[in-house]
Amino acid sequence: MTTEHVTIYTDGGCDPNPGIGGWAAILLDAQKRETVLSGADPHTTNNRMELTAAIEALRALKAPATVDLYTDSTYLMKGITEWMPKWLAKNWRGSSGPVLNVDLWQRLLAETARHKINWHWVKGHAGNRYNQRVDALVHAARRSLTGK
Repeated sequence: MTTEHVTIYTDGGCDPNPGIGGWAAILLDAQKRETVLSGADPHTTNNRMELTAAIEALRALKAPATVDLYTDSTYLMKGITEWMPKWLAKNWRGSSGPVLNVDLWQRLLAETARHKINWHWVKGHAGNRYNQRVDALVHAARRSLTGK
């Protein structure tokens, strides 16, 4: 059985942090057709928005897929690729106590189970066109709440 290949770019942020946040994702199918997702939260953190972007992007996939997911968040990248096995082995405890944002990490873990995901870190604000677009979408989502 073959699965569809999807490329995803995600971003999230707040200003101030914590404060009004936004998240965004661009999904590109094998034919480079785009699906754009975004949202906002009046009381959140940067890290929660980064996680939400990845969760919502993966949730939007109707069937299991092979995914290349790009993020500029080291928190998201290291959390899912390095820290997760230790957190699970310690019942959601990290080196300094309970894992923060455990509700979202659990949702992300559930979404990742459906797909084969290759995680990629991309330097933010460094000229990657899709990273720049999701960043702009995050700001637009935040403005939708502030009117500014």
